[in-house]
Amino acid sequence: MYSLAFSLLFVAFLALTLLVRFWLASRHIRHVLAHRHAVPAEFADRIPLDAHQKAADYTVAKTKLGLLELLVHTAVLIGFTLLGGLQLLSTTLLGITGPGMTYQIALLAAYAVITSVIDLPFDYYRQFILEEKFGFNKMTRRLFFTDMLKGAVLGAAIGLPLVWVILTLMEKSGDLWWLYAWLVWTGFQLLMLVIYPTVIAPLFNKFTPLADDSLRARIEGLMRRVGFASKGLFVMDGSKRSAHGNAYFSGFGAAKRIVFFDTLLARLAPEEIEAVLAHELGHFKLKHIIKRIVVMFAVSLGLLALLGFLKTQTWFFTGLGVDPLLSGSNDAMALILFTLTLPVFTFLLSPLTSITSRKHEFEADAFAARHTDAHNLVSALVKLYEDNASTLTPDPIHSAFYDSHPPASVRIHHLLAAR
Repeated sequence: MYSLAFSLLFVAFLALTLLVRFWLASRHIRHVLAHRHAVPAEFADRIPLDAHQKAADYTVAKTKLGLLELLVHTAVLIGFTLLGGLQLLSTTLLGITGPGMTYQIALLAAYAVITSVIDLPFDYYRQFILEEKFGFNKMTRRLFFTDMLKGAVLGAAIGLPLVWVILTLMEKSGDLWWLYAWLVWTGFQLLMLVIYPTVIAPLFNKFTPLADDSLRARIEGLMRRVGFASKGLFVMDGSKRSAHGNAYFSGFGAAKRIVFFDTLLARLAPEEIEAVLAHELGHFKLKHIIKRIVVMFAVSLGLLALLGFLKTQTWFFTGLGVDPLLSGSNDAMALILFTLTLPVFTFLLSPLTSITSRKHEFEADAFAARHTDAHNLVSALVKLYEDNASTLTPDPIHSAFYDSHPPASVRIHHLLAAR
């Protein structure tokens, strides 16, 4: 009875999520196309019509591709669960390995490989068709597949030992396994914050010290004014993959470093680069990063506690098309089912995350306006909107669900008001 009820609840939430996401996407497409033929008045003297129309066409193309991905991923989700795909995969692997840790790791690995293969055509199309069409792709096919191979090897090298630890805790540490697993996961995330900038990121990109002495002096002056200490200023060769530009700082504690995409340095004036960096430093000085990390850890603790309950409930498995093992552990299957179904039940909460993120963006903009000229940040943002083909006219409801940053017109209005 509980099994059927959970199946019906899952189907209801899946249908609701699918309908809402299609409704949001269709609104977004219609809204962008309706405003395609005229640049918004506040940008009319800054962005030419052809750039505005390119952004509209790029946005529509990305949204349509997202809808196709949504349909495929929904079909895969149903195939894995209610149509018995995971049950078939489990039965096949059990016949090869027998129950035990080997079976569990094999099940997780097989699931990861299958989903990666399903996603590969979309990743390829996005990079070499969509991004190529709009002039953003700089990546060769050799680099694309090299990145994919590096990612797979790195994921296995890091992920498999972590999975083994988590599964061992789930099996052997009693009812509070989720608390111990959370401590391991938290430690792992903090370790990644420290080693990512110097160990992992250089496997994919080249980082060189910023060579422009005048720009370096300007940035170091800004860092002194706001009280930010960094391990260094680096330029990343983002242009070998994409024409999109950005700047960020990464790392944690003493490992913090500031990174500029080479495409950003080529496009913005020194005072604009300083203003963009002031915004990013605002996130740090206003403790947005720490707040997000704390929230992430708190949410992960709650989710692991929920998983601790669900993995003991037969209806959780049978309601999703899986017969739990009578002898042997179901922990790996519980992890997969939880990962598959969680987005279905939490999608409608997405605006809550967007609200918090937008609040932080406004605060970081205001911080930048206090420490640099707000007009420099405005001009930098306009250039970035144009260069990245970001639409100036997103649908408001779609934006509220998905966008971590406020719409361009709203953001710039707030920024100038904060001077």
